[in-house]
Amino acid sequence: MSESSAEAVADVVASAAVASAAGAAASWRRATGIAGAAIGVLAAGAAAGVALERMTVGRGMRRKARLALDSAGPYGTLRGTPGKAYADDGTELYYEVDEAEPDPGPDVSPRRRRLFGRKAPAPVTVVFCHGYCLSQDSWHFQRAALRGVVRTVYWDQRSHGRSGRGVAQTRDRVPVSIDQLGRDLKAVLDAAAPEGPLVLVGHSMGGMTVMALAAQYPELIRDRVVATAFVGTSSGRLGEVNFGLPVAGVNAVRRILPGVLRALGQQAELVEKGRRATADLFAGIIKRYSFAGRDVDPAVERFAERMIESTPIDVVAEFYPAFTDHDKTGALVCFRDMPVLVLAGVQDLVTPSEHSEAIADLLPDAELVLVPDAGHLVMLERPEVVTDRLADLLTRAGAVPAGATVSGYGTTSSTSTAPGR
Repeated sequence: MSESSAEAVADVVASAAVASAAGAAASWRRATGIAGAAIGVLAAGAAAGVALERMTVGRGMRRKARLALDSAGPYGTLRGTPGKAYADDGTELYYEVDEAEPDPGPDVSPRRRRLFGRKAPAPVTVVFCHGYCLSQDSWHFQRAALRGVVRTVYWDQRSHGRSGRGVAQTRDRVPVSIDQLGRDLKAVLDAAAPEGPLVLVGHSMGGMTVMALAAQYPELIRDRVVATAFVGTSSGRLGEVNFGLPVAGVNAVRRILPGVLRALGQQAELVEKGRRATADLFAGIIKRYSFAGRDVDPAVERFAERMIESTPIDVVAEFYPAFTDHDKTGALVCFRDMPVLVLAGVQDLVTPSEHSEAIADLLPDAELVLVPDAGHLVMLERPEVVTDRLADLLTRAGAVPAGATVSGYGTTSSTSTAPGR
């Protein structure tokens, strides 16, 4: 989710820092656990605030509810053909490929007909890049819709999901950078899609990864990429995001957060215990800063929680500085001569929709779609809108026949498009 949202927990983090400075061991352990839980959740799209229902329902009942949702929810269960790529520092990067089904002739599947009409798509590969503290499974709904229709690649960023911990970070203590993530994507492309046209899709940190790829390999973008989608992402100036907090709270967090993150990263085992102990408390925070609507499927909410909870606190701390330094505005020029989709939730408090508008301003021919009543995890909250616009992007890129229709799959009636786009 958010590449800088760990900033948004001013009061909680400040309390932890003060307790640490005081030197009281018991207070430190308690504060570190709370701050660890906060940072781990907030770095994935949360901020201060707890849903009232989480405070009025018994812990045992909540635990049973989570178990029931985990067993009943199908989200994140789709799997493809596994593969491994290796980054320039030796980090193992895990990816999966869903191949397109052979041309069925007149026997077109209902799903393919919904998305693209009766003709088969051209042989492109659509590569999906996920956000911070998530995994490739965050594209569950889009994967279900496109499966068998077009060749797709889903991969886990370093230190996330099924990929290995960053070798440069654990062995050489080299800070994570967005440029490194761009090189990681290049390694995945070389292994999973070494030839043929590409469509790149990135959410949040994934969108920044695509920009970093362009900055370092502009010839690859020019020669092979036929369309790009930026979903809930930013080209820079993330340090100015206030997450809906008062100015004083944001300023306080920016002063103390670097030191607190370093401390948390050095107390990973203790912090993880704190995160587990306070999982109920922060479930409401995840909901608040991941989704905007009130009608989100509880199983989808729980699915998001599981992805976020699976990101170790030392990984959360390790990635944070990269986002404050992120600035890839100059790389956007590489996408000017192709169809581009820029999509965001209007109520995204993590990478506000103004950042998407800024990207679209630099890409005058891009389609800008702002989704009302949607938050940072728009692809989970409004999957029909995201998939509908991705299908249209593939059509505009020539990946499917012109005139193909997506009507009947979903509706874009809940979206608003900027004038002239």
